[in-house]
Amino acid sequence: MTAEPDQPRSTPGATPPDAGARTAPRKNGVRGAIALMALAAALMWASSRLTWYTVSSSDGLTEPRTDHLNGSVWFGALTPLALVLLAAIAAVLATRGWLRRLIGVLVALIAAVTAVPAFALFTGSGDLPGRAMALAELPGRAGFTSGYSSALGPALSFVAALAAFAAGVLLARMPREGTQLSGKYDNPSARREAATEQVENQRTADKPDGQLSERVLWDALDAGTDPTDDGPKPGARATDSRGGKAD
Repeated sequence: MTAEPDQPRSTPGATPPDAGARTAPRKNGVRGAIALMALAAALMWASSRLTWYTVSSSDGLTEPRTDHLNGSVWFGALTPLALVLLAAIAAVLATRGWLRRLIGVLVALIAAVTAVPAFALFTGSGDLPGRAMALAELPGRAGFTSGYSSALGPALSFVAALAAFAAGVLLARMPREGTQLSGKYDNPSARREAATEQVENQRTADKPDGQLSERVLWDALDAGTDPTDDGPKPGARATDSRGGKAD
């Protein structure tokens, strides 16, 4: 008689091997979104410190004046939005399901808002000299002499917007079933209850579906159900202690 090789025994309460494979794409998506949001926040902060526009003016009474307007002056919400992205990272780690997808939508909106000022500078949209004069807080008698925009600061802001938008899309498109799978495998009581139900169904079925997995058997034992106890078969008649059939 050939001995069968020992089968690896599952530890009660352990996570099934296929659970990690199912949740891996979701976890990778969350990690990617967090990395993109961190990158976007860092780029936005760096962009706020760089010069976006340089304006020269003269009022005819004093020496000509040149003002270098950095990102935090040209786009005052740049630094606060970077802080919002950092707060969004903490919110993503603390939530799941539809709340996490909602955060993704908000991050995508932040990305759109961040991209507008940089895009306006690149395309020359609006009254850039007039805006520069107002932001530089020049006296009313001062006249515009020259002005030009810098490329690096707005470019960093635009790249940050793209990174934040990609993060928002990743979060907003997070699969709905991911949360349910995680909750099912993380909840031992629900797992044991499901195992007990499978064992009972196997006992009462006229044609059992097949042998139950070790995972199910161990969870049923944890729940106090003995999978080896076949119990009375459907349609079987009870017998008395002498082996005769009961009336």
